[in-house]
Amino acid sequence: MSLTNRTPEHQVQQLFNQIAPQYDQMNSLISLGTHRHWRHQVMTTMTIHSGDFALDVCCGTGDWTLALAEAVGPAGHVVGLDFSDQMLWLADRKVRTAGLANRITLKQGDAMTLPYPDNHFNVVTIGFGLRNVPDANQVLRELARVVKPGGQVVCLETSQPTNPVIHAGWQLYFGQLVPLMGRVVAHQYRAYNYLQRSTHQFVDVQTLAKMFQAAGLAHVHYRPFNLGAAAVHFGTKPYQ
Repeated sequence: MSLTNRTPEHQVQQLFNQIAPQYDQMNSLISLGTHRHWRHQVMTTMTIHSGDFALDVCCGTGDWTLALAEAVGPAGHVVGLDFSDQMLWLADRKVRTAGLANRITLKQGDAMTLPYPDNHFNVVTIGFGLRNVPDANQVLRELARVVKPGGQVVCLETSQPTNPVIHAGWQLYFGQLVPLMGRVVAHQYRAYNYLQRSTHQFVDVQTLAKMFQAAGLAHVHYRPFNLGAAAVHFGTKPYQ
């Protein structure tokens, strides 16, 4: 991966374009397949209804976008937004294969400045993307801005295990094994070394909950997965 681009944002965008073809395979390998279970558990507990208008930020190859489209049904619609055109190309293939092109719109855009008006969506999600943005607080403010009062913001993300023994194993896994798997499976050691560093440097569940509150969201709560290796956070936009 070239590091000659002028901004870190461009470097991260290039990284995700490069790893897009192996992204799903590596996600399954890194999480030992549990990321699908996490997303299923989130879908069963989040507030989403038939006919809702949803936004999936940092949608990647579209797995959560597709799940949201199934939940909102034919009367609803989902926008999947990502800054990687290669990720969106793969997402588009999945959408067409699933026969859901009539209820999903895919858009290239920046999570830091969402191209939508205030109070626009019933629910907004972001999955495994918040740790890779330049300013997570700014993105959370944007998610809170575009969701309607009474609507929910949901974030599924890697986290920091609190148990010292589990945390030590987690550090070894992400710090050593994940980049090695990236080299062997995807031939992208440098890219997956970046991803493990972004995981290590991201905040813990309590800090992220406070960030949700600082963004103006209420009824904030979270649920850890895999002994704290990942977590989902929920927040609701209050009525003014």
